[in-house]
Formats: sequence, structure tokens, C-alpha cells
Amino acid sequence: MATKPNIETQLREAILGAGMTRYRIAKLSGVTQATLSLFVNGKRSMTTDTAAKVAAVLELELRPVKRSRKAR
Repeated sequence: MATKPNIETQLREAILGAGMTRYRIAKLSGVTQATLSLFVNGKRSMTTDTAAKVAAVLELELRPVKRSRKAR
């Protein structure tokens, strides 16, 4: 059974597939271009606040998803 990509992977893919430059996404979100580039290149993670700003520019919504507990 394939697992769903984590939120960081999903956000990276959304940024890369947005049809906007990273510069434009950074300017519209108020996030520095350096932070965005480091995130996209897997060199840095993002805070929830920063991810929410980028998601808003991309017209995405961050929301919690309840996971099922697996037996240990």
C-alpha cells in the first residue's frame, strides 16, 4: 500500500508546479526567496506559519488530518 506524500513533499510539488517563479511566490507570500529556495531544494524545512503564507499564495489550504493509529 503506497503512503501519501508528507506535507513538505506536497508543498514542494505545489511550488514547482505553480506556474509562477519562486521569486513571485516569495514576493506575494512575504517569505524570502532564499527561504523558499532552501525549502524547495530540501535544505531547510518551513514553519507552519511560513507554509501557510506560501499555501495561501498557491490557493491551497493547510488543514489537519486525523491519522489512524497503527498497532505497535
